[in-house]
Amino acid sequence: MKLRIGILTISDRASQGTYQDRSGPAIREWLDWALSSPWEEVCRLIPDELEAIEQALIALCDREGCSLVVTTGGTGPAPRDVTPEVTERICQKMMPGFGEQMRTVSLASVPTAILSRQTAGIRGHSLIVNLPGKPGAIHECLRAVFEAVPYCVDLIGGARIETHADRVPAFRPKS
Repeated sequence: MKLRIGILTISDRASQGTYQDRSGPAIREWLDWALSSPWEEVCRLIPDELEAIEQALIALCDREGCSLVVTTGGTGPAPRDVTPEVTERICQKMMPGFGEQMRTVSLASVPTAILSRQTAGIRGHSLIVNLPGKPGAIHECLRAVFEAVPYCVDLIGGARIETHADRVPAFRPKS
């Protein structure tokens, strides 16, 4: 099974061309650094609109066959920030430990991390992880949770994810 990873940037301004998306490329850069598995990215850039987010997540999981979908943006307290709600709506299982760990790590850097609502969930054979929108926070949050991602994807029947062990060791229990 080929490893496909969805990168979904959720931003009104970036989707309108008001400014360049730096968050999606930050995710891609981090994954290129961390992963030793060959992988294919499936990128989307959409506005902060509930229906658009829902359609994009379902397409990435169900039609594009992404074993991992990483979102950026829409996790704050503003009225248009609805990424966690959509993620919960389309997932069969929620994985709250991912959000808890990301907030814990982020709080060491910035007190406003308490406002973040990152989460994760499972849809079929896909793990969806919601990240914040700032590139620095993306790197910090991915580093905080990624050791558990490959094993989680194994457990749900997704493609095998291998990492550079000296950069981000993938934890898998010994049989």
